[in-house]
Amino acid sequence: MTVLAHEIMTPSIKAVPQNWTMDRLARFLTDNEITGSPVTDDNGEIVGIATLKDITEFRWNASRSDTGPRLTPEEEIEARRLRMAIFEEMGKIPVEVRDIMTPIVLSVDEQTPVRDIANIMIGEHLHRIFVTSDSRITGIITTYDMLKLISDKELTQRCAEND
Repeated sequence: MTVLAHEIMTPSIKAVPQNWTMDRLARFLTDNEITGSPVTDDNGEIVGIATLKDITEFRWNASRSDTGPRLTPEEEIEARRLRMAIFEEMGKIPVEVRDIMTPIVLSVDEQTPVRDIANIMIGEHLHRIFVTSDSRITGIITTYDMLKLISDKELTQRCAEND
């Protein structure tokens, strides 16, 4: 018997509103010991996903000192001064989750075989994928959930029998 999504998914999903600040998101992820969370709009509909990677990439891009083509020493000083002034002003306006989230939400049905899920996650370089039933999100499968297959002898055997 094939192992299906609903058998390994985590049914409780901790979603965050799109208008939370990036700092609040970082605290939420850290406090809940998770690396990503679905993002909801004002109606509670999932509109994306925000992860620690999104926060890191935003901060990295804001602090990069790459000045592009060759500049004179005077131009480099002026470019650095302008960049710092821009980032200082940006710091006055909180960055919201909607500004850094990934708006694409991939999902699979509860009846999807885990082998298909693994292929999707590998092919799309995903660490998490949502599980749905009747177009409603009912859970999430993470790389951790997929790894549990290896440690569960019965599930591993069921996966092997379907090859």
